[in-house]
Order: sequence, then structure tokens, then C-alpha cells
Amino acid sequence: MFLTQPEAGGLGRDDLVGALRQHFGRSLPARIGIAVSGGGDSVALMHLLKDCFSDDPVELLVATVDHRLRPESRQEAEEVAQMAQKLGLRHDILSWTEGPEPTGNLQDQARRARYGLLTAWARQNGIPVLALGHTADDQAETVIMRLKRASGVNGLAGIPLRRIQDGVSLQRPLLGLRRADLRRYLRALGQSWIEDPSNEDETYDRIKTRKALAVLEDLGLTVPALVTVAQNMSKAQTALGWYAFLSARDLVQIKAGAIVFELRKFRTLPDEISHRLMLQALLWVSGGQYSPRRLPMIEAVTIAQRGGSSTLAGCRILSHRGKIWICREAATVQQTACDPGGIWDQRWRVFAGKLDACEVRPLGGAGLKSCPDWRAEGCPAPVLEVTPSLWRDGNLMAAPLAGFANGCSAEVVNSAEEFFTSLLSH
Repeated sequence: MFLTQPEAGGLGRDDLVGALRQHFGRSLPARIGIAVSGGGDSVALMHLLKDCFSDDPVELLVATVDHRLRPESRQEAEEVAQMAQKLGLRHDILSWTEGPEPTGNLQDQARRARYGLLTAWARQNGIPVLALGHTADDQAETVIMRLKRASGVNGLAGIPLRRIQDGVSLQRPLLGLRRADLRRYLRALGQSWIEDPSNEDETYDRIKTRKALAVLEDLGLTVPALVTVAQNMSKAQTALGWYAFLSARDLVQIKAGAIVFELRKFRTLPDEISHRLMLQALLWVSGGQYSPRRLPMIEAVTIAQRGGSSTLAGCRILSHRGKIWICREAATVQQTACDPGGIWDQRWRVFAGKLDACEVRPLGGAGLKSCPDWRAEGCPAPVLEVTPSLWRDGNLMAAPLAGFANGCSAEVVNSAEEFFTSLLSH
């Protein structure tokens, strides 16, 4: 819910605390983690949560991620530690020791690292809920940026109020509140915050968008209007998710680690539903967290509906005997290896039985030729070629998915049920 400003002075302390109480409701977790960068939004979140739960048996713990991208980042993290300690809150600094890759999107790498560090910290400390400081202004900026990319319903739904990552509930209780109100609240407390110099760097799309919003407001494209768009798209997203879930139950099978669609039924689906099924199939098979761009997705769905073959997001999409199969692309697993019992290709666990001194590797075309009964499995050759198998000194010892188990077994780490439920959460 977006809270409108009741008067020229904006929202007061009681309004802000009330919004947080409404967000968390009556069922409170024993512990809540707070991600605090030191910026005004997250510092306000820390103070508001302290106000909000002053009379409740909720333990608040604070973490700051030091990305180590600027010389002053450690000092800023220590300043946040001092702010937390003044409130009587435990604080931990989480350092990104690996650092970014030399190529690629720096902001995206930093964001992934940040969430990975924060969720790991939460799990280690028994924290089921992690509060993040995103505001209505962040939501409006996100919608504008997604419009620029010609996003669909999921993209225009913007930043979710809640989502699960690595078993931790990420929640954004400030998502209906304005940045200006939070800073006004901090000033009334006499509490300072840290201004990130990158907030003025117009080489970043978000900063350019932030400055453009001031111009767009004259056209009526205000922050409240954009937040309402995101809320409307979120409702549509939920409805479409249910449609996709029910459709998947009717036409999807999972075999040898591949997602299988009935081609005839897939062709009759509305475009948005076929897009969602294909997208989640690609993410489930590849283990990816981020969706491919919409235009390549549209092309992949169209090719699949015509009975063709294509590759996208580390997966191969192929048609075989009236079915569409989505499996791993051979090139993505060619060099992948691990010991039996480990996780192969981030999705398979292989058990060697009585075999010893073996290595788990992809079956491949040469390995498949050593499995005379593979056709009895009812899977196309490209699907079986990217399944795990056991090798010793260059010799195939077992291929559990290709009719040559030899006392061994392989299972997908993510269950079939996780694929179906993923359609409801995206």
C-alpha cells in the first residue's frame, strides 16, 4: 500500500511506525535482520524498526556489506556499526572478499554478492526475516527502467514486497513510503546518514532515471502513479501465475532432468502463459536466477511451437515425437566434473554404489554409444548426453539415466514440485 502524504509536512513518526506495524502484522518472528548500508533509507529503517518493536520480544540484528569498491567503504561500515550500537543493536560487517570480475556489469555483480552475503549471514544467525530499505522512490525508478527495456507484466510489477532467497524471507517494509519522509524523520531525531557519491554518478541508469523523475512529474508521471502501476502489475502477475501453474499441471512432465511439454497443448496456450512456462523451465533446468531478455524468449517460444530447436540461457530446446524437451546445452556441461555424492552441474547428485575411484562427468555422445539400451528410456539422445555419468580412466562405468545404472543412481536436487511452485512465485 502506498501511503499518501496527509499534509504539506509529509508523514510523521507515528505514521511511519504504523506503516511498519501494518507490514509485519501480528505474527512476529523472534529475530529480524536489517541490512543497513548507511544511506538515509536503511538508517531510517533501522531506527523505525527499533521504535516499532520496542515493546515486543523481537530481537533486531544489523548487517552492513562492505563491497570494498571504494577506499572509504570500511570506515563507512564502521560508522554504521556505531549507529547500531547506540541503539543497542548487534552489528556485523560482511566483506565481499572475492571482488568483481574484470568484465561484466559491476552493479549487478555487487548486488548478487550483497544478497548472497546477507542471506548467508541470516541463515548462520537463525534469522528468518531480513528487512531491506527500498522505498516508493526506488519502486518508481525501477518501473521506469523496466519500461525502457520493454518489460512484460513481471518486470513492471517492480520490486516485490516480499520474496524468498536461499531460505530467507526478504521483506521491504518501506516500499510504500517516500524517501523525503524518511529523511525528515531522521533529521527530527538528529541522526545523520552517509551519502554515497555514486548517487550523483549519471553513468548509472538508475541515477539518470532518478533525475528524470523530477521532469516526468510535470506530466503527471509521479512516484505514487508509478507505484500504483507496480501494484496493479503485481496483482496481474499473481493471476497469471495461477493460470501458468494449472496449465503446467496439465501438460508438463519432468524426465531425466528435462522439462517436457506436450507440443499440441503448448501451442494452444495464450502467449503470456507459454512464455511463463518456457521461462521457468529454462531457469529450473539451468539453475539460473535471472530471466533472459523478453525478445529472445519470444523467439524461443515461437520456434518451439513450430517444432524447431534452439538454445537459450544455457539450455537446449528441441522437439521430439510431439513433445518439447528443455534440457541443458551440451557446451555448458562439457567440462563439468565432481566426485560421487557431490552436486554435479549445480543440480544433480550421483551415488556410485559399490563403484570406487570414479568421476562424475556428462555422458556425452561417445558415452551414449556405450549404452545399448538408452532408447528404452524414451528420451532423445541430446537429453541423455547432458545427464551425469560415472567414469574411470576414460572408461564409462555407469550412466544411471541411459539404461546403464550398474548399481548407481542419480537424482535432481530440485524436486519436480519446486518447478511447479516456482510458477506461483515469479
